[in-house]
Amino acid sequence: MSVIRPATIEDVPTILAMIHELAVYEKEPDAVRNTPEMLAGVLFGDNPRVYAHLAENDAGEVQGFALWFLNYSTWEGVHGIYLEDLYVTPSGRGEGHGKALLQHLAATAVERGYARVEWSVLDWNEPSIDFYRKLGAFAMDEWSTFRLTGEALAEFGTSDRVGTHG
Repeated sequence: MSVIRPATIEDVPTILAMIHELAVYEKEPDAVRNTPEMLAGVLFGDNPRVYAHLAENDAGEVQGFALWFLNYSTWEGVHGIYLEDLYVTPSGRGEGHGKALLQHLAATAVERGYARVEWSVLDWNEPSIDFYRKLGAFAMDEWSTFRLTGEALAEFGTSDRVGTHG
């Protein structure tokens, strides 16, 4: 059985360790730049806009986490939840922790009148894709994710802005 609870500031090192484990799983072991201070700031600072929940087993051991924030649908006119990371430790997989975390987010969306819960998954991650499909989720096959980052972001973001005022 899985117990879902909101993260506390004391959980920051555990969450960050799982973020590193997730990066290894996603074949990007050196990509994490996040620090305990940065993570604590976004989760527990003056105006947090990022949220985290943890899954614990019956012994109270953390088995996974979900880190999320709000998005907005202009068509629906209401918020939704964007799940940035869902991770369950290897020892906790198959025990229902991932399902419990997603079900908690779905219940939060329903309670608050949000239109959806959405996330991205790597194309090669068949175990996760199969898991999500069994829950009733579906791929947005006609959509592609675009990202502006690094040098391209810096260059574009600091170039002369055409058509902006003020």
